[in-house]
Amino acid sequence: MIFLDASIVRDLLSIETCIAAVEHAFRLHGEGKAPQPGVLGVHAPHGTFHIKAGTLELGRHYFAAKTNANFPGNIERYGLPTIQGVIALFDADRGTPLAIIDSREITSLRTGAATAVAAKYLARADASVVTICGCGVQGRTQLLAVASVRTLNRVYAVDRNAENATRFAREMSNELGIQVIVEPDLAVAARASDICVTCTPSRTPILGAGDVNPGAFVAGVGADNADKQELDPALLARSAVVVDILDQAVTSGDLHHAIAAGVMTREAVRAELGAVVAGKTRGRLHDDEIVIFDSTGTALQDVAAAAAVYERALAEGRS
Repeated sequence: MIFLDASIVRDLLSIETCIAAVEHAFRLHGEGKAPQPGVLGVHAPHGTFHIKAGTLELGRHYFAAKTNANFPGNIERYGLPTIQGVIALFDADRGTPLAIIDSREITSLRTGAATAVAAKYLARADASVVTICGCGVQGRTQLLAVASVRTLNRVYAVDRNAENATRFAREMSNELGIQVIVEPDLAVAARASDICVTCTPSRTPILGAGDVNPGAFVAGVGADNADKQELDPALLARSAVVVDILDQAVTSGDLHHAIAAGVMTREAVRAELGAVVAGKTRGRLHDDEIVIFDSTGTALQDVAAAAAVYERALAEGRS
């Protein structure tokens, strides 16, 4: 069994490699070749612990269980990251532990990768203007991921902390070579965009039904448990909704709140992303409809990314 810390993961797992791995995982799920992943949430006084587990056949049969601590106040209180945790990777045929992997980089990359896969299949082909709401580490990964699957010419950076937004705009403009504009009003930015990604810890809606133009693609990324919410239920009700894992989405995230508000039902969800990737159903039916990807985060993403890192580490003799 090997241990792979955050620096090794950072060296070995590019966003492009992660996107390919996550897309393959969604395709396997859509083809019925991946067992339903499991999830468990445990509350703590200042945050939550999430345990996600799943298996995938990737030439070798892998099982991974990720335990993540999500503590939004860590930076201010202790100077520690919001997300900390580990992934235990196993050989699923023998039950043998293969690796303990720091989960922070994988969680960030696989979450961005899921948005990229969704944007590839659900955003309009000509989508070129993006809003990123939440200009932290995840916001950076989300933008890099979307830029890997769509040719972008303008980005709007939205954050309640103006300093964060300004730093994000400067750094990402330099890294991507495109115009990144700070916009304090999310509605203004979203109305000017083809793609809108929300990745915040909000517990109340920040994007309303009138804030998104026809034809837009929206990825709601931040609401990964039942207490969080970013998208107004009325926005989901007027849109085509695609989810990562339906059983998760109906109990957590933005779909959960729309169902609780009585404006959506489980049956009204257009598809799981895996079914779209596998070609079993169409995610976007026409250019004028709003398509929402409700991203709650699935263990299949973690298995795929962890296996990619592990195999690369073995090939390069890293541990």
